[in-house]
Amino acid sequence: MDKFRIFIIRLLLTPFSLIYGLVISLIHFAYDTGLMKASRFSIPVIGVGNLSIGGTGKTPHIEYIIEMLHEYIDVATLSRGYKRETSGFRLVSPEDTALIVGDEPLQFKTKYPDITVAVGESRAYAIPQIIMHRPGTQVVLLDDSFQHRGVAPGLNILLTSHDNMFTEDYLLPAGRLREWRSGYKRADIIIVTKCHFEMTEADRDKCLKDIHPLPHQRVFFSYFEYGHPYNFYNRNETITLRQDMDVLLLSAIANTQYLEKYVSLKAGNITEIEFTDHHIFDGRDIEKITKVFRAYGSASNIVLTTEKDAMRLQLHREKLAENKLPVYILPVKVRFHFEGGHEFEKTIKDFLLDFRS
Repeated sequence: MDKFRIFIIRLLLTPFSLIYGLVISLIHFAYDTGLMKASRFSIPVIGVGNLSIGGTGKTPHIEYIIEMLHEYIDVATLSRGYKRETSGFRLVSPEDTALIVGDEPLQFKTKYPDITVAVGESRAYAIPQIIMHRPGTQVVLLDDSFQHRGVAPGLNILLTSHDNMFTEDYLLPAGRLREWRSGYKRADIIIVTKCHFEMTEADRDKCLKDIHPLPHQRVFFSYFEYGHPYNFYNRNETITLRQDMDVLLLSAIANTQYLEKYVSLKAGNITEIEFTDHHIFDGRDIEKITKVFRAYGSASNIVLTTEKDAMRLQLHREKLAENKLPVYILPVKVRFHFEGGHEFEKTIKDFLLDFRS
């Protein structure tokens, strides 16, 4: 879509954005003035979220914090369980499915079975439930919590994607922002995510100038490091992407450009099948995937998907195996530019050490 058409569409949608912005402003005004009270708890709570509607890499960043802490203290994560078919508070078990608890909570529990993973629409209600069921819990990580002010995190982490920073975005529906840009002021840490694999100091300085962080805010710059794809049916089997491979890239996540760029650099011919974020795959989708895959006619072709998408594909594991689809999952880890990883971890640890209930 060309820039002129985008401008016209945004212009037409601006009145609706202003109405939406007015409602959001009233809600935040109520919290800022004390008309509405945010709950605080006797254990540390770290919130991880964004101003936009998705695509900032929230899940890998939460996993970074989990990996940093879970060997030393009892960590719990709390998500709302987006698109699950259940409701209310629930502790996640490895036997659950994405339909029961949501894809991201199931991913956390699958990868880190020793931590407490919970879902609940009301965070203010769910955190006491976590403490009651898991009294040894020492920190709660709130997933996608920035706009949900019913709980006041002791440490608020805001993520913004490098190629679509909140400083250049607009309110819904004209843009992707869920609240005014000024909401960034509530953050203690700002992470510019999905940065280029090689980032210059000039690029960093431009981002800092655009964000204009407050004196107390720490800004970090992260990127994704992809690992070797592992087999959907046997995670102990891994492969290396090669130029002689034909890849059917299957994704149902927000903002796939970063992923597509990486795969295009590593593999040969790429065919993409994209669904909307958190799409629940059905039988027709599996048949479509199978049909496209079989059209390749190559012995070295694979189906490649993300870890989050794999949680929803598990619902069709038997059918995928029956259709003999060689599905592989591409793991991802967060890394920091400018040796920021050490400082980011220190900031988290200092918060936990200094915490007073």
